[in-house]
Amino acid sequence: MYSTVVERLQTVSSAIAIAIASLLGGMNSAIAQQNIPTCRPPNAGEYLLLVISPSTDNQNQLRRVLPPETNTNVCRYLNDTVTRIGGFTKLDDANRWARFVRDSAGLSAIITTKPQDTPAAQPANYKPQALGQGYAVLVDYFNNPDVAKQVQQVVGGDIGFVSYAQRPYLLAVFTTNSREAQTTLQSLSERGFFAQLVDARRVMLLRQVVKLQ
Repeated sequence: MYSTVVERLQTVSSAIAIAIASLLGGMNSAIAQQNIPTCRPPNAGEYLLLVISPSTDNQNQLRRVLPPETNTNVCRYLNDTVTRIGGFTKLDDANRWARFVRDSAGLSAIITTKPQDTPAAQPANYKPQALGQGYAVLVDYFNNPDVAKQVQQVVGGDIGFVSYAQRPYLLAVFTTNSREAQTTLQSLSERGFFAQLVDARRVMLLRQVVKLQ
């Protein structure tokens, strides 16, 4: 009888110890995430590859597929924990690396560069309007005209300029056909663009067609 009680107490103690260890581990992980520094912005003319890697396993998996000499560091970009890979001088090179990371490590990546001067303000009588019922595929272009040209080549037609969640985006496609929207989203994502599919009713149209030089 005594030994049974002791065994039960030992089992309960072990369970409590495991629970405490798990709790402390979660707290340490949360503290570690909070201590991650904000990503250093790119230099002029530089393209950054920001690989979404929120966990240590993701980060180790990425390091295993990258060449040993690759200069990387973990940092915070907006609300994401990413691995920063810099030094690209051409968008095509950054796109190729984004595809390599996706195919080799199964991780998605964002490409960003130093924003250029903001475009001139719209006339005072200009009134943005919501796109309306349907699907919108948006691309974060980071005020870089080269990205706009690349998106136009992918979609094979004109692209627009919109606002979503108080941020500017390129409008790759606006459609009521969900399959068309998904296909466009996949095509852009496969080429390393930071694209997203959203409810068009929440998107404000700022310019019907982006004029590219």
